[in-house]
Amino acid sequence: MTYQKNQDNIAIIQLKLKDQNPDFLNQGYNEGLLENIIRLENEPDLKGVIIRFSKNSYLPKYDIEKLFKVDKADMCFEYIESQKNILRRIENLKVPVVAAINCSLVGLGMELALACNYRIAVDTTESQFEFSEVRHGIIPGYGGIIRLTRTIGIEKSLPLLLNGNQFNAEQALDFGFLNKLENSNDKMIEKSIQWIKANQNTLQPWDQQNFIFPHGNAHEGQNPALISAYPGKIRKKTRGNFPAPETILSIAVEGSLVDFETACRLESRFYTELLLKKATKNIIKANWFQLKKIQSGLSRPQKIPKTTISKVGVVGSGLMGHGIAYVSAKAGLEVVMVDSNQSNADKGLEKIKKILFSDVKKHVITDSIAKDILYRINATDKYENLNGCDLIVEAVYEDKKLKGKVTIEVERHILNDKVFASNTSTIPITDLAENSNSPESFIGIHFFSPVNQMKLVEIIKGEKTSKSTLAKAFDFALKIEKIPLVVSDSRGFYTTRVFERYAKEGMALLHEGNHPVSIESAARAAGFPVGPLSVIDEISIQLLADIRNQSGNDLNPKKTESESSWNDVIDYMLKIAKRPGRTAGKGFYEYPTKREKYISSEVVKYFYKSQNSSNQEEMVERLYFSQSIEAVRCFEEKIVTSAADANIGSIFGWGFPLFSGGVIQFINNYGLEKFRDRANILCDKHGERFCPPKLLGRMIDNGEDCFK
Repeated sequence: MTYQKNQDNIAIIQLKLKDQNPDFLNQGYNEGLLENIIRLENEPDLKGVIIRFSKNSYLPKYDIEKLFKVDKADMCFEYIESQKNILRRIENLKVPVVAAINCSLVGLGMELALACNYRIAVDTTESQFEFSEVRHGIIPGYGGIIRLTRTIGIEKSLPLLLNGNQFNAEQALDFGFLNKLENSNDKMIEKSIQWIKANQNTLQPWDQQNFIFPHGNAHEGQNPALISAYPGKIRKKTRGNFPAPETILSIAVEGSLVDFETACRLESRFYTELLLKKATKNIIKANWFQLKKIQSGLSRPQKIPKTTISKVGVVGSGLMGHGIAYVSAKAGLEVVMVDSNQSNADKGLEKIKKILFSDVKKHVITDSIAKDILYRINATDKYENLNGCDLIVEAVYEDKKLKGKVTIEVERHILNDKVFASNTSTIPITDLAENSNSPESFIGIHFFSPVNQMKLVEIIKGEKTSKSTLAKAFDFALKIEKIPLVVSDSRGFYTTRVFERYAKEGMALLHEGNHPVSIESAARAAGFPVGPLSVIDEISIQLLADIRNQSGNDLNPKKTESESSWNDVIDYMLKIAKRPGRTAGKGFYEYPTKREKYISSEVVKYFYKSQNSSNQEEMVERLYFSQSIEAVRCFEEKIVTSAADANIGSIFGWGFPLFSGGVIQFINNYGLEKFRDRANILCDKHGERFCPPKLLGRMIDNGEDCFK
């Protein structure tokens, strides 16, 4: 931080952070801010303060690392109160304080700005604002909820706090978070000085006598009706698994009924209670620590220099191909999208145009940005146009022979060295690399659908994949803003293999006679975004059958008793009921054109047997255990090598509940020995798929109490 005082006795503090992790409030930052506040408190003839938030500074979020380790309520409460005191001392300076903003603000930046008397910003696309804490399982806990509701009212505050959505400078002005917008940095500072000179006796509204809550407190005006609807909305969205939204609502409501100081202490108590909850700890561990660990290069070859990627080839313009082309072009890369004929390539380009049109309509991007993205994509049927690409991604249908033919055809036209990646969810990369004349440059990159929305990519190392190839694939994933999960080669790799257990367990429950609605409800109660039967409809029952058949051709596996249940379900749905999934308009669900989908009565009639029904608790348990056990098997086979990879892969790959911390953290929370014992009971009752892997026994025998 820099400190200077102008000729008008106005102090200007420039926030600066160098060589610091921007995601965490650090001790140096705390000390620097407090040091400057003490200096301000002792500054003679001080007329005002301007706190500059600029492009060259980054205001960190919270000292999450410190708070994560605290397990005692009194220590947690005292720490939160000490941080609040820093912001309160800014309000007690007895001179006007202006937040001059020329950057994006999140976390503590929003809270510090709210502690200022006046907020002015430069109106640029870079000026974005958000209370993002709720998405990370926490809340604005340093007075942010109390100040925001007292600034713009309860009605306007709750959507901003509960959704954590980003809003621009114009919206911030409309909400009342900002007081003024200017078109340049110089003009902003000039106006800040003018405002300070004209408002020498300024106090925060809540520090003035006879303060009136904007649009009324929780008991006044339209607020009672508004507030009464929120618990149901929150419960419907979170199913009681995410405590942060309910905590925010409680603070906003109860805090509006008491004075400011009492409200702030109330906020600290609620925040303390929230931070000590197991769900909160799980969310923080996964969403902050483990995710950052992966993105920082946990699985990238360390001695390989960072690679430069400027041009990417995509072979195939269908569902996955056009999505990969879109995210690559959006990241600033030149893209060559090739298909077998120009008509197909043009269709893929039209799909990209639809995505761009939607983004423009929603004000996610401007029309000029959309045109720039489109300009970077060359949709063609000429494979020779792939020359000069730094990396080529094959994204054709999940068929081993087809992918092999495409690999040979592409390499026949390529003159330069390249990294060739196959987008596959199940087929071993080592097998696919047999069709390549340079298997050391062959790698798997498994994208998830829809590509433009799903954050994870699974990077699969073949037996001959070189370290430099892995490094380039990893760098490509980061370039297009994806989370790179590096795994070893095997059939189904990690994500498909474990996720498949979720789908199969849903079919096993159906085969046993459980009502399909009960199965889907149990999955949602467990915290999964979509029920297993609905998921199967989306990916198509036919695709599951194709994968099964492909595995059968390659491995010739025997049909075991534990597998027969879901195989029988697949065969019935395809061969008898002829219900292959959503794309055909009928699967486990019916898909009418003018109403919501609903479970098929035909499916209910064939499978449901009331006397065989399981209770919801047991179904939830089986959905969790089936996936967690398979994840341990992946550990055992060294498909994944860290709990961070396994957890983040499960959360961002297929929506394993975030509040659980991920598929491996679920076991850690359950307790290794207790988990093994329960798995043995499930194994005896439901089959060998629940048999606990030997790795669990070895860890328990060695005195290990969790996966690292």
